[in-house]
Amino acid sequence: MRPGIQPLPSEVVHLIAAGEVIDSLAAVVRELVENSLDAGATRIVVSLWPQQWRVRVADNGCGMEFVDLQQAATAHSTSKIRSCEDLWKITSLGFRGEALHSLAQLADLEILSRPAGSTEGWRIVYCSQGKAAQVETVAIAPGTVVTVSNLFASWSERRQGLPSATQQMKAVQTTIQQIALCHPYVTWQIWQNDREWFTLCPGATTQQLLPQILRQVRLSDLQQLKIEVATPKGEGSEEREQGEQEWNPKSKIQNPKLNHSSLQLVLGLPDRYHRHRPDWVRVAVNGRMVKSPELEQTMLAAMARTLPRDRYPVCFLHLRIPPNQINWNRHPAKAEIYLHHLSYWQEQVTQAIEQALRLGATNFPEAVHMARVGKLIKAAEEKGAYGTSRSIQPTPAEIETNKSEENTNPRPTLREAACASTPLASHSLKAIAQVHNTYILAEHPAGLWLVEQHIAHERVLYEQLCDRWQLVPLEPPVILNQLTPAQRSQLERIGLEVEPFGEQLWAVRTAPAVLQQRDDCAEALLELSWGGDLQTAQVATACRSAIRNGTPLNLEDMQTLLDQWQRTRNPRTCPHGRPIYLSLEESALARFFRRHWVIGKSHGI
Repeated sequence: MRPGIQPLPSEVVHLIAAGEVIDSLAAVVRELVENSLDAGATRIVVSLWPQQWRVRVADNGCGMEFVDLQQAATAHSTSKIRSCEDLWKITSLGFRGEALHSLAQLADLEILSRPAGSTEGWRIVYCSQGKAAQVETVAIAPGTVVTVSNLFASWSERRQGLPSATQQMKAVQTTIQQIALCHPYVTWQIWQNDREWFTLCPGATTQQLLPQILRQVRLSDLQQLKIEVATPKGEGSEEREQGEQEWNPKSKIQNPKLNHSSLQLVLGLPDRYHRHRPDWVRVAVNGRMVKSPELEQTMLAAMARTLPRDRYPVCFLHLRIPPNQINWNRHPAKAEIYLHHLSYWQEQVTQAIEQALRLGATNFPEAVHMARVGKLIKAAEEKGAYGTSRSIQPTPAEIETNKSEENTNPRPTLREAACASTPLASHSLKAIAQVHNTYILAEHPAGLWLVEQHIAHERVLYEQLCDRWQLVPLEPPVILNQLTPAQRSQLERIGLEVEPFGEQLWAVRTAPAVLQQRDDCAEALLELSWGGDLQTAQVATACRSAIRNGTPLNLEDMQTLLDQWQRTRNPRTCPHGRPIYLSLEESALARFFRRHWVIGKSHGI
């Protein structure tokens, strides 16, 4: 049973860091929509008339009883908290009991509501003090409809200080999209001036919703990961053990007991989609989009050296953590929070991004579907009405020639050698051949991949260098001439030992271990002297040390490189952000060769 709406005690009011919450049409939409979500709504219709300064939000939530409806717009009245202790275990989007009262003061406020299971609904018009001025029964579906009209009518200077109607509508759209990302199960229908503006269809996950917001993104460009994580011990551990009982059985915002934590990540794959600005690095906590510069910077750092220069990722992080781990009283609009155990959550986010970027079974859910389709196609082919063999039949002369060659020089084919050397494991790559001494052709359970050997090896070496940046003595030292003071300083900055060795000559007595035995060690050291931090030096070293395109590789070397590359943390791109592999999926091959025809009746007979 949902608790009724009651005034907050004065000590609770003083503790809440509340300021002005209604400052624009977008703020009105945000406050009303959050109330709808708290009521368990799964369908929300927002109607806007910007020229009339009018907003209406209708939902199919649990509705309000008549006694609560009378109390809804009074100052600091809410059903979501009761005492000071409740401020440290907030599970709802709204909790201060201030939004409806502020709207009553700033506009004409009307609410229609009918509780689920009730046979009648009520309409109440509120005065500027938030008290019921008009009351009548109405016919309405279960849920609530809130209409705000003539916003800021008595505050003309407030209207003049706001952006244009077009800019305000853009802010409304952004607000709704941000909330929708946190609640993908909700159907959104947005109207402007009695015309449908846009809709957002519900999805099982945020990954399915995001392409509706970023139109140029395809579902296959995104990777989603959801993991359960341990909640760090600390403040409020006793309350964590007990959990917080959720009052609304319809609500999908909270779990019945918030005594555990989860991390959900939707990531734009760096080899498929990235942006010019860091405008889609977003953080949400417990159903609300928040600003967290620390976590945002963690996400950017975890994606470093996977994207091209001056490009940024698409990364949406949603944390579900116990409410006693959060202090919402940092910003009046709850847009910023204090997060306890910040370093712990930063570590969890970094590990989650690394896991999402790996090549593994969990990152290829479509492979299972493709395997099923492939089996269906093959089964249909085997049952076809053709009476000939599926293999290519050689001529009698070719048969005799083949027998003679097998007797004199029997040897396996490239494919047979690959099968013999490396059994095909689930979701692993099997080297088949080399194309133009540049690309490794590999078989994957979902199709065929072309892997560029140089940048794949560069990714392997780069991560090895990051993990084991080892400088070794050079005997004899490498002699470089005509180094500028800036070049000498750069070599010393990355840890190399440089000494004068005569006029305009310098002896480099240490170098990265991977360069020690290379003939072009001097050229590589000269390249390192041109600037950049240690990470830049590691990238340059890896690039210099990786095998060159045009180098022939045998099947064993190709398979070794593929195995090493698959185990890297960021296998999709090289340290410069270039894509490493091109995938040709089995489904695309089947479509191109019209293999799906064998499933139907069109066999071309």
